[in-house]
Amino acid sequence: MGSTSAANHGGGGVGRRDLIKRSAALGLLTLPTAGFLSACASSGGDSQDKAKAGKKTAQNPLAVNDTAQMEFVLFDGGFGKEYAEDAVKIYEQNFPKAEVKFSATQKIQSTLQPRFNQGTPPDLIDNSGAEQMDMGVLVGKNQLADLTPLLDAPSYDDPDKKVRDTLRPGIVEMGQFDGDPVWIFYYAYTVYGVWYSQKALNALDEQYPETWDQMLAVCAKAKKKGIAGWTYAGKYPYYIPFSLYPMIGKVGGRDVLDAIDNLEPNAWKHPAVKACFEAYYELYKKGYILKGTPGLDHIQSQTAWAQGKALFLPNGSWVENESANVIPEDFDLAVSAPTGLDSSDRMPFGTIWASGAEPFVVPAKAKNPAGGMEQLRIMLSEASSKSFTAKVKSLSAYNGGTTGIILTPGLKSGQAALEKAGDNVVNPRIQDWYVKLQKEQIGVAGLGEMMAGRMTPAEAITKIQGFADEAAKDTSIKHYKHQ
Repeated sequence: MGSTSAANHGGGGVGRRDLIKRSAALGLLTLPTAGFLSACASSGGDSQDKAKAGKKTAQNPLAVNDTAQMEFVLFDGGFGKEYAEDAVKIYEQNFPKAEVKFSATQKIQSTLQPRFNQGTPPDLIDNSGAEQMDMGVLVGKNQLADLTPLLDAPSYDDPDKKVRDTLRPGIVEMGQFDGDPVWIFYYAYTVYGVWYSQKALNALDEQYPETWDQMLAVCAKAKKKGIAGWTYAGKYPYYIPFSLYPMIGKVGGRDVLDAIDNLEPNAWKHPAVKACFEAYYELYKKGYILKGTPGLDHIQSQTAWAQGKALFLPNGSWVENESANVIPEDFDLAVSAPTGLDSSDRMPFGTIWASGAEPFVVPAKAKNPAGGMEQLRIMLSEASSKSFTAKVKSLSAYNGGTTGIILTPGLKSGQAALEKAGDNVVNPRIQDWYVKLQKEQIGVAGLGEMMAGRMTPAEAITKIQGFADEAAKDTSIKHYKHQ
């Protein structure tokens, strides 16, 4: 919901929400199939062939067996694989007797589900993309290893600092579901919001709109010049929440988003939700959405936007890298926090969703879990973080790693948006706690239908509330709540 592509936002990602105080949110997660849900229930395999522990030293604080194979499967998405390959080379240098098996695929679930069932999963997985495995299911079925040993290990660059002390705020908490164990490590740090060309706004003699009346006025002006106000990934309309959720939080306050995450009765019927749905629906009604958008995938919508056919695009910061081949050099890429309604909003303009994305996991039945965690420890060095940021135009979970790097326009704009937000960063968890609900039901059956004009805001809210109520009653899924 990460590096992300539709596929991955999710995520990351479908990728993956809390920054500063509530800090890093998640990259969109993705739809599990029924087969995977049932498959996770069986835990097959055994752990008899786990690698024996190696010798614990200052250079090897996780006691990695220096002759054991380490297998790493990466999601091959918007971030590419070069950054991971660079980190694998360091592992190979540090453990020259160990064979490293590295592969990248977009089909995470279909490739790895059978191996989870057989008890033979890899040692480290970048669980992202449209075929991302459902995190809630993996955690609920005890399929993942607790990453606390990694977080408590000395950091790669400074033995006096633990890994956890080198991370951006909110990263550790994002990997938790119920209390202390940390099951997931979000390696990328994503800014979600409304992406646009500053050059295009300048040509209209406009600033980024802070109120909805201003948004409609900018879209009206663009329409007169033959430019649509908005486009989005119509085939993956769960991208719409990247700007809609923080807008709901801005209008109604954090508690509204928490109630939605907690599956509270009538959470979706809050006046702030209604007002924001109606605002977005107005974009459709006034003809401010690029014609044909409901039929576009993420790449097609991003390309149309980069070509200047639409001003605004709800997306995550992976879009700069993912669309690098279509964004013109003079585009002047920028991101903003969502436009609000008016001065009565509960939170200030600048309220944004920023998050950990690109979720990495070490399976509980991995043969070499220490090796998988060591590979992550290497990736959290300053050098690896710099390599990641320079190559994929995204911040990493490592709190730093930008010194000496010329920041690209999107990255620079994202950092400025985070600074402007300060503590006003929201953390919607519904997309990682309830993947099917978020993507298939809220995203496609609710928001997708409304934005295509096939459903009114009132109908969409009723439908989505029904889906949320069903999820709340469903005893077959694990339920989570904000503490």
